[in-house]
Amino acid sequence: MKSNVFPVLLLVVIVHATASCSSDNLELQDDKTSSTQEINYTYISSELETMELINAYRVSMGLNALEKINYLSYKSEEHNKYMIANNSVSHNNFVVRSQNIINVLRAKKVGENIAYNYNSPQAVFDAWMNSPRHKENIIGDYTHFGISIRENSANGKKYYTNIFAKI
Repeated sequence: MKSNVFPVLLLVVIVHATASCSSDNLELQDDKTSSTQEINYTYISSELETMELINAYRVSMGLNALEKINYLSYKSEEHNKYMIANNSVSHNNFVVRSQNIINVLRAKKVGENIAYNYNSPQAVFDAWMNSPRHKENIIGDYTHFGISIRENSANGKKYYTNIFAKI
């Protein structure tokens, strides 16, 4: 019994600590219909182009275009920085990241695509479309998305994180 309680307690502490730290970076804006979270995020052209490719494909399939949310791009950037710092390509900490997004944005579900070492938005988009699991996120039942593309200055390789959310 004791061995089952510790991992659950540890997860609760980690989720709480991550959610608490992340909210310090937010400005809460209230309007009469809902509360939204706003954070500044400056998009580079390749991020915008990748988002346009995803939305163009979704619309061509009769799906809704996704609305970008800076907070999702900010969380994507955090993950890219983590991957660069750890010299790894992974979905590590996705549960914590998605729970934070659920708490902050009141998302109903969250998905994530990552990629490494593609030189153009078209190349990463094509790779995601050729992967059933990544394509599933692109055409999934989502309403919003964010993206970050960051280069590892040590080796010039690009890291991609694309987070999807249904809000």
